[in-house]
Amino acid sequence: MATTSKKNSRRRSMQWRRIDLHIHTPASSLCYKDPHVTMLQILQKAEEKNLSIIAITDHNTVKGYAAMVKEIEALELLERLDRLMPAEKSTLDEYRRLRSKILVLPGFEFTATLGFHILGIFSEQTSVRRLEHILLELRVPEECLETGQCEVGATTDVLTSYQKIANAGGLVIAAHVNSSHGVALTAYDFGGQTKISNTQDRNLHALEVTDFDSSRRRNTASFFNGSKPEYPRRMHCIQGSDAHRLVRDPSEKQENWGVGDRVTEVLLDEVSFEALKEIFLGTDFSRTRPCRTTTQAPIDQIKMARKIGPNIVQSFHEYFPAKASKRLEILKEINAFANTNGGTIYIGASANAKHAPRGVEKPEEAVAWLQSEVKKNLTPPIDLNIEVKTSEGKSVVVVEVPQGPETPYTLGSGQVFVRQESETSLALRDEIVRLVEKSKRGGSLVVANVEGNDADPLPSVAEDQPIVLSVAPPKTGAEIVEAEERDGVMYYGIKDLRNGNIIRNVTRFSTRHLWHYAITQREDHPLSAEEVTWLGDIGLWKSYTRSGTKRYNLAQRDGNGTIHVYYGVTEEGIHGQWRSLFSEKVSASTFAQEEP
Repeated sequence: MATTSKKNSRRRSMQWRRIDLHIHTPASSLCYKDPHVTMLQILQKAEEKNLSIIAITDHNTVKGYAAMVKEIEALELLERLDRLMPAEKSTLDEYRRLRSKILVLPGFEFTATLGFHILGIFSEQTSVRRLEHILLELRVPEECLETGQCEVGATTDVLTSYQKIANAGGLVIAAHVNSSHGVALTAYDFGGQTKISNTQDRNLHALEVTDFDSSRRRNTASFFNGSKPEYPRRMHCIQGSDAHRLVRDPSEKQENWGVGDRVTEVLLDEVSFEALKEIFLGTDFSRTRPCRTTTQAPIDQIKMARKIGPNIVQSFHEYFPAKASKRLEILKEINAFANTNGGTIYIGASANAKHAPRGVEKPEEAVAWLQSEVKKNLTPPIDLNIEVKTSEGKSVVVVEVPQGPETPYTLGSGQVFVRQESETSLALRDEIVRLVEKSKRGGSLVVANVEGNDADPLPSVAEDQPIVLSVAPPKTGAEIVEAEERDGVMYYGIKDLRNGNIIRNVTRFSTRHLWHYAITQREDHPLSAEEVTWLGDIGLWKSYTRSGTKRYNLAQRDGNGTIHVYYGVTEEGIHGQWRSLFSEKVSASTFAQEEP
């Protein structure tokens, strides 16, 4: 508890700082719009935009940053020799003043194989020679270190690039992942396992996205928030200006940002590369947020979350209950998020984004109660971030729960809760066993394989008749894979399609809504092949809505002719050929935001 108290005290001393980690200079010679801009002007513009940290990230070169270092060193030499002219002294004084206010980090925007762009950002203590050596290790041709161009021929593949930059002590950020040259592969007709590894690799520290302001129901940051079955690692998502000019030209149709026009705020106790890197290597996602630098209203992340609705990593409570007994549901969710993927709880706002938030009348009291009760009832201790934020003029309490490294976490007298899609439930024996195993692995997640998760494979019909599926099953929902009658009661094995785990000894009296639904459907309304709308070996049986979420019962024939039924599949789990089951209109509206 002392450690938690110390961390809370440290957090209170932190300040929100604006950063822009993607700034070019005229050294990006073929694409920079203002060839006569100086480094001093870039720093002055950063001060005007109230930036605390910037990174100079020219294309495949550090020539721009090196020029600044060389200029300052030359002026300092003249100063020591007492040969400074008045104009030179003014320039040196201005550099010193600005660099005392703004941390200028060196880096580069590297072009990996197939043209993907990766930001490598380093400590200000890193020498120019060291940075150039890293670029040469990444197979940037030596002559290209002088030209600062995007196209540099065959270099190093994405994953090796992540590893080399990280091993060199750099901060690794995938540049504009949802745009051209982004590792999310939006410009390509392929993806699958490549996209998963490109965006979930352990050496990748953050994703730069360009659509925080999007009016779409889902933006790129929500895609990588840990709710997608194939992308379970929640990623830090930031925005940067990618400035190729000092000041944006408003007459241009495409948004070509200037220095500090699109930035991120980070919560820091000190302005340093080490403090910045600590954020991106950690799992406290409450310490970064997109920031508008114009007169527009701040980005309302609560409203954005409500557009998506409840899922495996977020939940909503319209109000903070007056009775302590009713507040237990919030504590259960905190416990469940800690045991599953982590998540965010919004108190004072319903999941219906069409209705204004109700708000919490005494938010400070709500925060104090939550902090006290979590401290008393959650074991082992876990660091939460509980804040009061404003959405549409109302105070909303936001509880950020990290994915716990010491599972299982227990509540009160020893209850263990888990999160299954948008439902919080008491964990069963098999789930608790897996939480213990997860803790022994160091809290690591089993990432689903794009061809199907083999963490707990489906039982075969017979050993000489293995199950062969032409299409990988959906990634959410449940499948009944075992059935056994004992003493007149049917017991089932139910496979969670998100993680491949099978939970056994489940009956129709289960309090888990999806399991109860699947079993009652099987027992009372068994599937008939004629009721399915088939498209080859896959088909749509029926759809229904629960808690405002559209769900589907899908069917699939395996190579033995057996029909598999997948109950309660949500849109997050429908991928590839499964989307072909839906009409063009439905597919466009429901699944258009599946890919960032």
